[in-house]
Amino acid sequence: MRPRQFDLIAFDWDGTLFDSTQIITHCIQAAVVDVGGAKPTDEAASYVIGMALMPSLAHAAPDVPQDKYPLLDERYRFHYMRHANDIVLFDGVLSLLAALRERHHWLAVATGKSRRGLDEALRTAELQGVFDGSRTADETAGKPHPRMLEELMREFGVEPERVLMIGDTTHDLQMALNAGCASVGVSYGAHDHSQFEPFKPRFVAHSVKELHDWLLVHA
Repeated sequence: MRPRQFDLIAFDWDGTLFDSTQIITHCIQAAVVDVGGAKPTDEAASYVIGMALMPSLAHAAPDVPQDKYPLLDERYRFHYMRHANDIVLFDGVLSLLAALRERHHWLAVATGKSRRGLDEALRTAELQGVFDGSRTADETAGKPHPRMLEELMREFGVEPERVLMIGDTTHDLQMALNAGCASVGVSYGAHDHSQFEPFKPRFVAHSVKELHDWLLVHA
C-alpha cells in the first residue's frame, strides 16, 4: 500500500456529501419572502450555503432589518424541516467513506450546519460510527475562518500538511487555505467551480466517482 499523504480528511456536508443544495436554496428564498424581504436570486441564495446560518441569511437578505433575523431564522428552519426527509446522500458517498476508513484515514465533518442539525443527520443508521470527529459553525467559527480545521487538527494531533479539506464552495476552500491545509473542490454542489482556482485546490471532482478515484490514488 502506498503511504498515506493525508491522515485526516475533513468533508463539508451540504452539497458535498448531502444532496441538499437545491432545497436549501429554496428554503432561504422562502424564509426571506416570509419576513417581507425581496426574494434572493438562486445565485445569491446558493452562494451563502456553507456559511453559518445567521450570517448567511443576513447576506442573502440585505433588505431585512436585523430585528427580524430571529424570525428569519425561524422561518428558514420551518421550511427546511418540511423537506428534511427529502435530502439524501449523493450516490457513492457511503462506498467512498468506507474505502477511506479501510485505509485508516481519520474522517471528519466541518460544516456550516448547526450542531443540532448535523447530529440529526448523523443519527441515521448508515452513518453511525463513520466519522471520527466534527465541527459546526455554531460551536466554533463560521467559514472561511480556519478555526474548525484548527480545532480538528488539535483534536487528532495532526499537522496542517497532513490534512485535506473537501468541499463544494469557495468558503470551504478558503478555510483550508487559511488553515494551511490542502483542499479538493467538488463541482456538483452550491458554487460554480470556475471560482475555485484562486484557492489552489489539488483537484476538482465533477462526480462522487471522480472524487473516489482521485482520493484512492492521491490521498
